[in-house]
Amino acid sequence: MTDEPDPERLRALEARIAKAKGQTPEGRSTTGKALSQGEAAWRMVIELVTGVLIGLAIGYGLDELFGTRPIMLVIFALFGFAAGVRTMIGTARKMGEAAAAQMSAGKPDDETRGS
Repeated sequence: MTDEPDPERLRALEARIAKAKGQTPEGRSTTGKALSQGEAAWRMVIELVTGVLIGLAIGYGLDELFGTRPIMLVIFALFGFAAGVRTMIGTARKMGEAAAAQMSAGKPDDETRGS
């Protein structure tokens, strides 16, 4: 018989101690649920590029349909760019509101994540 403690009992004990201290148990941090700054930036870039590409596709399709070569392509590329920027602003606003709500709830963001 070994003197090693049962790992499951140790995890349960650590969870109860952390709960008593008012902390989340180690290994179950809540910071992983939010997007990192890099992920948020890539999301915004993808939203912008997608808007422009959809606008280009619609403009090209309409140009082929009506026989007006560059005009619809240019117009809908600009519409796609505007839609992409609008979507990016909406995403940034949501992320800002989530960060403000997290700060007001007393849950400061993970300081080591940004460095």
